[in-house]
Amino acid sequence: MKPPTALKGVKILEYCTTVSGAYCTKLMADLGAEVIKIEPPGTGDGARRKPPFQNDQPDPEKSGLFIYINTNKLGITLDPEKKQGAEIFRKLVQRADILIEDHQPGEMEKMGLGYDELKKIHPGLIMAAITPFGQTGPYRNHKAYQLNISQMSGQGYMLPLVSLDDTRPPVKVGGNNGNFDPGLVASIAVMAALFWRTLSGKGQYIGMSKLEALMSMQRVESVCFPNSGVNMTRLGSVQNKNPGGVIPCKDGYVVLITPEEHQWKNFLKLMGDPAWSREDWCLDKIERMENVERIQTEILKWAKDKTKEEIFRKGQALSVPIAPTNTAEDIVNSPQFNAREFFIPMDHPALGHISKFPSSPYRFSKTPWQIHRPAPALGEHNEQIYLEELKISRDDIKRLKESAVI
Repeated sequence: MKPPTALKGVKILEYCTTVSGAYCTKLMADLGAEVIKIEPPGTGDGARRKPPFQNDQPDPEKSGLFIYINTNKLGITLDPEKKQGAEIFRKLVQRADILIEDHQPGEMEKMGLGYDELKKIHPGLIMAAITPFGQTGPYRNHKAYQLNISQMSGQGYMLPLVSLDDTRPPVKVGGNNGNFDPGLVASIAVMAALFWRTLSGKGQYIGMSKLEALMSMQRVESVCFPNSGVNMTRLGSVQNKNPGGVIPCKDGYVVLITPEEHQWKNFLKLMGDPAWSREDWCLDKIERMENVERIQTEILKWAKDKTKEEIFRKGQALSVPIAPTNTAEDIVNSPQFNAREFFIPMDHPALGHISKFPSSPYRFSKTPWQIHRPAPALGEHNEQIYLEELKISRDDIKRLKESAVI
């Protein structure tokens, strides 16, 4: 018998595309909430067409991205833009605690499914809208990809922090972080609203801005200028250019941070106390900041013929804040992750046996994270939801399917 889950009994309706909304609900589904994912009939969620694919062969049931962000969910197809689809949507809302949607401001209202209408039939509803710029302001109707909002938030300019080159062009954050991070922030907001509803019995509306979520990831750097007049750069602040950052070595990269004097001295021990470190231009922090490019050159020479594991282990023994920059292969083979059983086996109907599937970063002693079901196939749970729970007849389901409502 499986142990209880933290969010058992919580019912969530997800009407979202691709990553942010799906990741928000995945985090709650993995903790035991019942999540019904709504996808467009025929085509399904756009994430189904996003890589990676097994053997690089596109298949809507084999997208690694879709499979990861939709574990433990029930999946149905529905078009709420059609009148009958909107009626079914309202029935689903009535049995839900939470609705997560990510459509442009005003789109839900056009369908008669805005919060003001839905709260009439469900006063306790928590509804969260995830959009690029939020529900208010001059940018509210602007569309954007994660690359746009990543750069607008300052994230692209700051990364990588700390960088070897302060003059290099802005970069794109790796993977789908520009979508995952807003999904994570949204889940925190939704959980807070759920907690408040438990105390007050009242639902509420949450307007979520992806741009502001990404800005919050640079919360230190973004407030330094308005409050202190300090313009942060990829090297830190213009007043505080410490040696270090991302350093290439024999088999990859390491990242070094030396803001404290004792950390710098320990790093010099790691380097073998080179003669240049005793020169006047390297003896104190002010001199080092003024000669940081010269010092960086020496550090690069030292690191180029050493492995990242060698640098990391020896640096760790000397309490130097230095760590390897890991690849996906490094992470999968990591003794730390494997000791904690971060990767678990999972069976998937289309992919077969998955030997290593990412689990969660937390360990609950009473209500553990669990895999109850893999990501749903397109429309996999239509019959369960429409026939068994909403009591729609088979004949009506057939007609709804023929008219592309479901």
